[in-house]
Amino acid sequence: MAAKRTKTAADEAPRLANGLLDLGAHAPPHTKYVEFGGNLLMVGFGSIGRGTLPLVIKHIGMPANKITVFTGADREAEARAAAELYGVNVEIGMLLKDSYAKTLDPLLKDGDFLLNLSVDTGSCDLMTFCYERGCHYLDTVVEPWLGGYVDSNLTPSQRSNYAQREEMLACRAKFGPKARTMVTTHGANPGLVSHFVKQALLNIAKDTGVKVTKPATKAEWGALAKTLGVKTIHIAERDTQVCHGTPKKPGEFVNTWSVDGFISEGCQPAELGWGTHEKELPHDGEHHTYGSDAAIFLNRPGCTTKVRTWTPTEGPFHGFLVTHNESISIADYFTVKEGEEVVYRPTVHYAYHPCDDAVLSLHELAGKNYVEQKEKRLMVEEITEGIDELGVLLCGHAKGAYWYGSQLEIHNSRKLAEFNSATSLQVTATALAGVIWAMENPERGICEPDEMDFERVLDIAGPYCVPIVGEYTDWTPLVDRETLFKEDIDKEDPFQFKNFRVV
Repeated sequence: MAAKRTKTAADEAPRLANGLLDLGAHAPPHTKYVEFGGNLLMVGFGSIGRGTLPLVIKHIGMPANKITVFTGADREAEARAAAELYGVNVEIGMLLKDSYAKTLDPLLKDGDFLLNLSVDTGSCDLMTFCYERGCHYLDTVVEPWLGGYVDSNLTPSQRSNYAQREEMLACRAKFGPKARTMVTTHGANPGLVSHFVKQALLNIAKDTGVKVTKPATKAEWGALAKTLGVKTIHIAERDTQVCHGTPKKPGEFVNTWSVDGFISEGCQPAELGWGTHEKELPHDGEHHTYGSDAAIFLNRPGCTTKVRTWTPTEGPFHGFLVTHNESISIADYFTVKEGEEVVYRPTVHYAYHPCDDAVLSLHELAGKNYVEQKEKRLMVEEITEGIDELGVLLCGHAKGAYWYGSQLEIHNSRKLAEFNSATSLQVTATALAGVIWAMENPERGICEPDEMDFERVLDIAGPYCVPIVGEYTDWTPLVDRETLFKEDIDKEDPFQFKNFRVV
């Protein structure tokens, strides 16, 4: 039986035109979205856990004493403060590969919810644990256990997000479509951006005169993207948040979200969904020899791989091609086949310019051969200004390129929710939306963001990510090229990966 859904401000308001939200027009509702009768165990209390908890308290109908925060000793002070403020329970410990089941067993029972907001926890093992005990589950990334991302005994393919996703898909097939709902990779990106892609496609269709009924299936969504001629989808993000007066020190890694998480994914091989329009494989690119073949990897880390991209506020810039699950899942979801032959698939990848101090941190990390800095600093309360411009850039259709996403500013994020930066709120609001959707749809098995109701998620998360905007541009990666030097570029098709890549 589904958890009881309660009426919300989103239900009362008319549908948003083209999915656009501005700060003045739509504030976050203060009502409960859903009533939940089980217990909720939140694993991890870093920036994302700390920022998600007040949203859970605000929007899910359940007693605070049925919520438990499980975190390491390094976050005990913050967890104890949250217990004092909200009345939740706290457990201090670590989830380890050899003992996680024994640790979790007394904390979860049938019908409970495991909200995994930690790093270095084996997601597929935790999903299996939840399946065996009848628990719901959500994570923001499919993670291996500690050390899995940098295990030198594994090939680049084996320590890729592609491999993690294939393991998750095997779990999904084993559990079946009627198991307790487990939402995987549902933060900002991966997560929110998959829902942005669907709204962006509908906007482009409307603006280019393509008559379409809102697709209801994977095949229909793929057909729409193919009809529109979308060749490339960037998850294009520019973080301009700064902390005046406290610059990065030598030997320090600074970021606006999880430092450990960013280092881990940055040291993985660069990965991207590989489109059918691409003419040539990169010189350092390889296909995987198993699974869907929706993506390739480069034999180099994402934190040293750059691509050209564009956002409305920043304009053109260089971003890092850091591996993310959405690069694979979006490419896979929008694949069109005729029989066994793939006839359409977009190229999809992340193009990320983090805050300036994080760029310096990455440069230092690479210069030390990926040996982590001894000091790590997460910027939240000390951020003084800036936005996190996070969206999707769809290229190749009749109007050229279209960016759709969030331009959340730090001071607005603090008005909208406590204990959040602009970056973290985009993650925490979407994690909340995923939890609510899972509670409302309790027997859907393992689900990726692309398979969920994008409008329901945007109704919940969108008011916390304002303004959400869409903008067309005539920019391509060929603009202003060869002004100083000759380059190896494809002038016939601007949206070839070789044109986006910075070499």
